[in-house]
Amino acid sequence: MVVSFKGCYTVKPAEATWKGPLPLSEWDQIGTLTHVPTIYFYRLAPNWLSPADTISNILRDSLSRALVPFYPLAGRVRSIGRGRLELDCNAEGALFFEAESEAKLDNIDHFSPSPEYHYLVPTIDYSVPIHELPLVLAQLTRFKCGGISLSIMISHTVVDGPSALHFISEWATLSRGEPLGTAPFLDRKLLRAGDPPTAPPCLDNSEYSYPPVLLGQSDNVEEEKKKNTVAMLKLSKTQVEKLKNMANDDKSSDSCRDYTRYETLAGHVWRCACKARQQKDEQPTALAVCMDSRNRTNPPLPRAYFGNATLDVFATSHAGELMSKPLGYASSKIRQAIDKVTDTYVKSAIEFLKNQEDLTRFQELHALGGTEGPFCGNPNLAVVSWLTLPIYGLDFGWGKEIYMGPGAHDFDGDALLLQSPDGDGSLILALCLQVAHMDAFKRHFYEDII
Repeated sequence: MVVSFKGCYTVKPAEATWKGPLPLSEWDQIGTLTHVPTIYFYRLAPNWLSPADTISNILRDSLSRALVPFYPLAGRVRSIGRGRLELDCNAEGALFFEAESEAKLDNIDHFSPSPEYHYLVPTIDYSVPIHELPLVLAQLTRFKCGGISLSIMISHTVVDGPSALHFISEWATLSRGEPLGTAPFLDRKLLRAGDPPTAPPCLDNSEYSYPPVLLGQSDNVEEEKKKNTVAMLKLSKTQVEKLKNMANDDKSSDSCRDYTRYETLAGHVWRCACKARQQKDEQPTALAVCMDSRNRTNPPLPRAYFGNATLDVFATSHAGELMSKPLGYASSKIRQAIDKVTDTYVKSAIEFLKNQEDLTRFQELHALGGTEGPFCGNPNLAVVSWLTLPIYGLDFGWGKEIYMGPGAHDFDGDALLLQSPDGDGSLILALCLQVAHMDAFKRHFYEDII
């Protein structure tokens, strides 16, 4: 796809905001340190086709106003040593790009986050110092047919998925000319280690060990070099129900509550990946589960808590057990990982991280060209749920999107579960796997539903 860039603007808060250093929580400083992209496509009514700059002006003006209550996103992250980071609220602003393409939306209705469409998403040069990188980047691309796409990239160091969507939703609210709906709760002390500690650091390094590597290998360097591909796989409501019945028929206890959609589908993906990768029975494998701790702390975090309240926990097993045992076995392993995330676990994990000399080994640096942090590629997976996030219906004043999805998704083992925009109970799996494994995965993904 040919995309021509027409302009780049720095968008600063419309009013003066508080400036100074803002400590980040322990959760902010581990895991993914890159930006997470999403993209929205819109068909515009005829009255929006001219003048060409109207939409750009509306978006930049409303973004400027949104950066007032959400002023941390107008700042920059800086290193303070030993793998630790701090947020500098300096109002340097977000970056906004304008672009045009000769393509038509009719040709990309079935958009997938593949390299063909990377030019619709802002490019970030992670070789520059971290304190020079904007925390928010957006790109408006206008198509020949009159439709547009809006891609938004937000630093995962500053916010997680729920907080990012809160910001995007309020940006759209202001763009429609309506008042701010819910102000962000900006005090991150609720998820920072206490002094004195709020809970004993009962976790140890075994809780944060790296996911396993392939048998016979000492690291994952060779696996990272292999070519990946992306697929968007849809399951109908009937197929989802069949999988849930398969998993729940295999429960070890009649009193056990039914497995959720996530536990069922993540287990199915895990088993299919083991088969597609032709893993040996004795191969250790892990599945990373991204947990939102907002309602797992006591008391629960404020609904509008703005920051990272998610943490990764790992379900572990051996490939042979996953492939030979019923689906309920994989789901049970995932549930075990989920159930350990209690208030005590969250607070203990925070204290554990606080006591670390250096946080670098807990940071996922593969996207930055580094080798530190957990690698969720072969023989592992990371299945993230967007099933309960309000990802659809984003209206900036010209109607709701015709498509929304992840803007990039190009690391082996990365998977997202999304509700279908059709609202009919069907689900979508956005999956990145090595090219050598994808066809086999697709076959197992559908044929194993009986």
